[in-house]
Amino acid sequence: MSNPERIGITTSIPVEAIFASGAIPVDLNNIFITSPERRGWVENAEIAGFPPTCCGWIKGIYSAAKSSDISSVVTVMAGDCSNTHALAEIWQHEGLKTIPFAFPYDRSRAALEGEVERLCARLGTDLEAAREAKKQLDPLRELAMEVDRLSWEENRVTGFESHLHQVSASDFCSDPKLYAETLSAFIAEAKGREPFRESVRLGFIGVPTIYDDFYEHLESMGARVVFNETQRQFSLPYVGEDLIDAYLKFTYPYDVFARIADIKREIERRRIDGIIHYVQSFCFRQMEDMLFRKLLGVPVVTIEGDRPMPLDARTKTRLEAFVEMLEVEAL
Repeated sequence: MSNPERIGITTSIPVEAIFASGAIPVDLNNIFITSPERRGWVENAEIAGFPPTCCGWIKGIYSAAKSSDISSVVTVMAGDCSNTHALAEIWQHEGLKTIPFAFPYDRSRAALEGEVERLCARLGTDLEAAREAKKQLDPLRELAMEVDRLSWEENRVTGFESHLHQVSASDFCSDPKLYAETLSAFIAEAKGREPFRESVRLGFIGVPTIYDDFYEHLESMGARVVFNETQRQFSLPYVGEDLIDAYLKFTYPYDVFARIADIKREIERRRIDGIIHYVQSFCFRQMEDMLFRKLLGVPVVTIEGDRPMPLDARTKTRLEAFVEMLEVEAL
């Protein structure tokens, strides 16, 4: 029996279509950022011709695709990064098959259903099989939701652990069985911990940070991230929902106002003192920062990253000043 086909993805998509086809999804972002070669991969993309002013994540996933045994890539052409258009063309030129997918900006149910149906057809399956796959994956998403709950309600999970296990649900580490076993064991261990007693509770919004030591540095100051916005969305915490309905609720690919409404609900529910907004260098989402500052109703600090590296001295100082300010306000 031949090994299943491995299909790359450039961001979180309806992976149910890939699983329903018998193939295995591979989130290239996760391959990139967890690789010991991640810094070299960014440099390799620049050597290949990518400009220095291009997003580090794009350069990283370009190299991740070249270093992975994938047969094709599902490229999200609307609802994520505009650079993906050119990236898909480069891959096509280099002989890698690409499969376009688009989240409709207006959240049209009919349009999204049509996109998922076309994706299924390209993969040799159908919408009903993808719906069935979601039912099989929902118990895994419940495990990710429990990790998240343990982070903010019981205070037994670190910000990085919450980040890691939720963001990994974008492709379930390309092995749903192993993902379920890993999370079940982690949850059992975490429930036996003494609760953390941090002085400052933080929310993290924006794309996952490219910095190596972001969460660890915050916790060294007595602060902890109890809400990872985008990572939570990538885990698709809409279990029991129809496949199309769940991806209509998925806030990341659509307008910023649905994201703001979701963030504000979680600020209140999780008793968050302040928000860290991470922006990636050269990303259009930087412009959303002005709306977050005006509409979230809590202090916001914005930090920017370019390529994989430890936090620089300036960013450390800004984070330390922000945490100190929140500590004073809490007195």
